[in-house]
Amino acid sequence: MSPASKGLLLAAWIAAVAMLGWFVERNLVVGTDLRLFMPSPRTAQERLVLEEIGEGPGSRMLLLAVSGDDPQAVAETSSALVAAMHDVAEFRWIANGDGDLDAIPDRLLAYRYLLSPTLDSARFDTAFLQSQLQARLQDLASPAAGLLEQWLPRDPTLELLKLAESWQPARQPQMLFDVWFDSAGRKALLVAETRAAGFDPQGQRGAISALERGFAGVRTAPDLRLEVSGPGAFSVLMKERTQGEATRFGTLATVGMVVLMLVAYRSVAVLLLGLLPLASAGLAGLAAVSSAFGTVHGITLAFGFTLIGVAQDYPIHLFSHQHRGLDPRANARAIWPTLATGVASTCVAYLAFLFSGVRGLAQLSVFTVAGLAVAGVTTRYLLPPLVPARSRDAAEFAVLGRLWDRIAGLPRPLWLGVVVGLLCIGVLWLSPRPLWQDELGGLTPVPRPLIERDSELRRELGAPDLRYLLVIQGRSDQDVLARAAALDGPLGDLVSSGSLDGFDHAARYLPTREQQHRRQAALPSRQELQESLDAALRATTFKPRVFEPFLDDVEQARRLRPLGPEDLVGTPLEARVGGLLLERDGRWSGLVTLTGLRDPAALVRLTAATDGVTLLDLKQASEDLVSHQRERILWCLAASAVMLVLVVSFALRDAGRVRRVLAPMALTTLLVLGLLHAAGVSLNLFHLIALVLAAGLGLDYALFFERAADEPAEQRRTLHAVLVCALSTLMVFALLAASSLPVLRSIGVTVTAGVVCNFMLALLMTRPPRSLTHDG
Repeated sequence: MSPASKGLLLAAWIAAVAMLGWFVERNLVVGTDLRLFMPSPRTAQERLVLEEIGEGPGSRMLLLAVSGDDPQAVAETSSALVAAMHDVAEFRWIANGDGDLDAIPDRLLAYRYLLSPTLDSARFDTAFLQSQLQARLQDLASPAAGLLEQWLPRDPTLELLKLAESWQPARQPQMLFDVWFDSAGRKALLVAETRAAGFDPQGQRGAISALERGFAGVRTAPDLRLEVSGPGAFSVLMKERTQGEATRFGTLATVGMVVLMLVAYRSVAVLLLGLLPLASAGLAGLAAVSSAFGTVHGITLAFGFTLIGVAQDYPIHLFSHQHRGLDPRANARAIWPTLATGVASTCVAYLAFLFSGVRGLAQLSVFTVAGLAVAGVTTRYLLPPLVPARSRDAAEFAVLGRLWDRIAGLPRPLWLGVVVGLLCIGVLWLSPRPLWQDELGGLTPVPRPLIERDSELRRELGAPDLRYLLVIQGRSDQDVLARAAALDGPLGDLVSSGSLDGFDHAARYLPTREQQHRRQAALPSRQELQESLDAALRATTFKPRVFEPFLDDVEQARRLRPLGPEDLVGTPLEARVGGLLLERDGRWSGLVTLTGLRDPAALVRLTAATDGVTLLDLKQASEDLVSHQRERILWCLAASAVMLVLVVSFALRDAGRVRRVLAPMALTTLLVLGLLHAAGVSLNLFHLIALVLAAGLGLDYALFFERAADEPAEQRRTLHAVLVCALSTLMVFALLAASSLPVLRSIGVTVTAGVVCNFMLALLMTRPPRSLTHDG
């Protein structure tokens, strides 16, 4: 091909990559919901588990602590922070123990008589009103007079205050300067609920940033500090630490790759040309995922680019097999059957994740398969015409020749492979350690001290437990609310016995319409109330007509339509009720959150005796969900393994060759599993992803070693190519193995061990007899 034609092809290829990049930039939407990498729910209960883990009130809750040397300054800052965050869009509500009289807006104030339990046991007659007015006279002589004076004309029975107090947590921290403090009296405590889901690190980052800005604007002393904890804060930490380490390791790996390629090929042109298939693969994968799914998860991007790093091996094979007198296009034709078999086999392996039932893994599958296919095709058809003529031949490197001779001289005890395989199976089968890690918390990169601090803040605040929930199923919202209210007695008995500190459910805030009707019917007419009030006033010093607003509200309450969930939109009660009363596909569920549960067995007995109520152990349910999903993935991988054998068998069409190619990969998989298990590592989903990647790399090594079995010069070129491929992969994954993040470390350790084992076993098990290792 003439230089002009080469220039035109190169320009066209770069233009196509640029256009693909433009398409991706215009259409790519990056998602952050970590539930995309969690198992797909099969039942209503499993859907509820995932919703609670990601979106439930517990997952949205941020625990805050303001600390400093002056407790009064700390308290003032706490109150100022609540006021500053009151109308911030990122939060549903924030509280610090101060009376929540704003939970009911003005338009719903008259509903307080329908929401308060006062009328369940009392009537607004003369005796009741007189006792209330006498109590208010005493209140006006107390330090609370300033707070109550503005409300008395409208609410002499203090129904609003009673509601606010009843809506406070069942077990509260101590109060200092009218706000919550820890038991040591050093830190003011607050709790907030975000609008963003707990598994939305971007939304949680916005909420935490709003908190930090608000705190900076209201703190009353420079030494004050704000501490933020909770699932949302941890998701932000996980994302930032993952991105930070991925960026740092990616930079180091890129520098290492550049140095390796320059040392291996002594050509900047080869280095740059080798990037074109990889860039094409990455952009093609992004375009495919974006077109198929609309949103691409950030984890898909990070892992996808890591997984298609194997595409760098394709041009390396082309470069290493190129030598003087050989047309690069003929070189590409010669290695293509072997390269295509490797590409097809790796794609088949990753297709398993397309049917895994995990949306994030399906995205990863599409990204990887599309990327590897494009890398293989571009290496075969576009790269060869651009490869410069080489003056050096890897087959002439004396060191490679000596190395190959020594390898060929090694014994070939095939029985040893059988023994090693059986030993690995024995370790996996007989070890008492659990093989699989089902606990999601085992993958968190959150430092243990932060988790312990979060638990401490929860104990101080009396926040709901994250593990246990009561779930109420009902035909309608009213059915669920009625069942929730019926639990007050049994749950109250558990609180009295010390088995439970407290509980919360939607009926605490929103009684059933039937209950509201009963309370409404107990309200006297305006004339009856006026007469009772006049009689009660005679024994007090209040002015006769000071309580006209009270009469107006009671009369309005008598005519109100009972309050429903739809009426709470736009109010603080919407968040409280909405997190505990759920509607999905026409089915209603209610949640009862629990605080300080000491006897789960007591709740098991309670739910067994109560129709429509179940105890949900989120930890156990999530582990069961992960276990079931893993079984599905393993079946998919088994189907892929069968397809992989068929692909290799079709390509090689010789049982002996197929056995020599597949044996190193199979033995490496067993060996890595055995080594991990013997080291006390329980396997997770990311180990499986890494094992598939390692298997694909090992198959590639074995295919090329087997191809070169009959020609000494090709053996040395293949050794050069596989050495460069293995070293480039090791640079990336050995760095990941040193990561402090469990997910990255799982992948790094697995692939590093897999590359080493695959390389050694492929050399030992697929190399030719010694008689074929010398020219002539």
